[in-house]
Amino acid sequence: MTTSQKNSRPCSIADALGVVGEKYALLVLREVFFGVHRFDAIARNVGAPRDILTARLRRLVDAGVLEKVLYHDRPARYEYRATAAGQELRPVLLMLMRWGDRHLADVPPVVWEHSCGADLDPEIVCRECGAEVHRRDLTLRVQVPGWSAEGADTA
Repeated sequence: MTTSQKNSRPCSIADALGVVGEKYALLVLREVFFGVHRFDAIARNVGAPRDILTARLRRLVDAGVLEKVLYHDRPARYEYRATAAGQELRPVLLMLMRWGDRHLADVPPVVWEHSCGADLDPEIVCRECGAEVHRRDLTLRVQVPGWSAEGADTA
């Protein structure tokens, strides 16, 4: 499903934001990654009004980012778990947290510890060679016909 605006640049970032760019969506994922899976605890920790949180959870489930898992059947109670697609968003949140820690926080509010024992400081590396990725190492290749780095071709 694509959400890019008609006549705007085709963009996977815009499409992804259509799923996780609504207020509270990434905070819901934060809570799930912290191990918080039940509605009341997510609501408390995110601070979202219940009706808005319900809508965000429904949207994330419909998009295949989260799944509802029955944990009690009388009455029916569900918890929320990240799907494989949702798990792929973990590095995005880690990098966003890294940015916030560096530019907005005096002291990082939470720290993830890696299995080696060190505090995690995530970086982006090339899957092929394993080298850390820097801007100077990247070259943009536009693959959508009629578009260039500058925008839509007007000819």
